[in-house]
Amino acid sequence: MAETLHREFVYLWYYFELQLGQIFPYWVLGMVIGSAVSVFLKERIHGTFRALGERKLGVLGIFAASMLGIASPLCMYGTIPIAASFSKSGNTADGTRRDDWLAAFMMSSILLNPQLIIYSTALGTVALTVRILSCFLCGVLAGLLLRWFYKGKDFFDFSGFEEPKNKDTDPNLLIRFLKNLWRNIKATGLYFFFGIVLSVLFQRYVPAEWISGLFGENQGFGVLLAATIGVPLYACGGGTIPLLIQWLSNGMSMGSAAAFMITGPATKITNLGAVKIVLGTRRFLLYLGFVMAFSYITGVVVNLFVW
Repeated sequence: MAETLHREFVYLWYYFELQLGQIFPYWVLGMVIGSAVSVFLKERIHGTFRALGERKLGVLGIFAASMLGIASPLCMYGTIPIAASFSKSGNTADGTRRDDWLAAFMMSSILLNPQLIIYSTALGTVALTVRILSCFLCGVLAGLLLRWFYKGKDFFDFSGFEEPKNKDTDPNLLIRFLKNLWRNIKATGLYFFFGIVLSVLFQRYVPAEWISGLFGENQGFGVLLAATIGVPLYACGGGTIPLLIQWLSNGMSMGSAAAFMITGPATKITNLGAVKIVLGTRRFLLYLGFVMAFSYITGVVVNLFVW
């Protein structure tokens, strides 16, 4: 019995070291770059977003807003005050309210940020490209839908949202960066290592044929299942990367992975809390329906072109 347990421990430790060695550099690089963007570029990114209101961009502003949302390093509770400030600033240069731009910015910001982009490079070039492109298009489509169906109407209500205290206030930029980096480590470290442990357990005890059967062979069902499990399973972007690496290597289709990468961050409990505050119940349900529908359609389309 003792010998069996020792052998299992050796196997698990071997897999853990292997996974950690493969993914740890991406985690460190992601935190460093994410903190650097947050400390040194955040105001410039958000200033650019505010400046969109001074330009007569029309529908093109939706595409620009979605790209800026991806570049934004803030979580949803940090992004909403920027959107609220933009909303309260009044009319734009063309004399209209731009909730469609806000929707594009907020939607893509929920799904992706510079730090998560670095994490996702561990998944390979194809998965990274799929993730960036699908998140960008999700933001664009959210903006277009508001432009078509809510033109001239206010979609968001920021009155019940209180802006969190800005923690990046140290006058010394290096100290500010190091403090931000330490907060990143505390916020993501536990989820990152937990994700590796889960992937090790999957690798050791879950047959690859099961993963291939669930997420690969039946592509339509696999995409739907991946979109669904992204809701309860996703807690931190970095923590899901080891799982996705393992699932993809075991036969998960790229479309299923794409669906998971959309529903996961979009329905993360902290993001849902912020979104619910500014949307209200009925529009919050529309948001959930949009996320699930977009993730499923994206997964199916990706499977048509990428296995």
